[in-house]
Amino acid sequence: MQSDSLTVGPLPQPPASPAAVRVQTLVGVGVLLVGLGLAFGAISIPSEAGYGGVGPNFLPWLVSIVLTICGGWIIWEARTGGFREMDAPADDAEPAYWSGFVWLSAGLLLNAALITVIGFILSCTLCYVLAVQGLRRAAGQAAVNQPRTWLIDLITGLLISAPVYWMFTKFLAINLPGLTTTGWL
Repeated sequence: MQSDSLTVGPLPQPPASPAAVRVQTLVGVGVLLVGLGLAFGAISIPSEAGYGGVGPNFLPWLVSIVLTICGGWIIWEARTGGFREMDAPADDAEPAYWSGFVWLSAGLLLNAALITVIGFILSCTLCYVLAVQGLRRAAGQAAVNQPRTWLIDLITGLLISAPVYWMFTKFLAINLPGLTTTGWL
């Protein structure tokens, strides 16, 4: 018995618009460039094997290779018909919350820029405070501009970053940038 109402496999989707293909290709190019940038940075990391036969450049190379492959795959997907499993945008979809993105990006970029100047603990605390502010604002929390909220975020960031710093420097003997030469800040 044969039924015409049963289908096997995914339904064919219409091809993506040229504008969508262009944006999707740009996403792939961005991922590919990040992977290549990480690979360029990984070249300068020494490769002598450490504990377990893995050197400090293993993870950066792994991440850069995976990102480069993913970037190439995204470009291929975009150029051969667009992202195939992507849902169509809803008419009532909320726009992206760019302010939260800016807060998060500022936290990450300032952390990278200041880690050797003010040390790991303070730069990671700053990153945490700014990232949490972005997430709080994106969630629409009313208390984002209260000094108490900022103080709680600052203390929480310190309570997270200080033990991480001490764990890496004291127990694992991995040098992280510190504020002083004592090894405790």
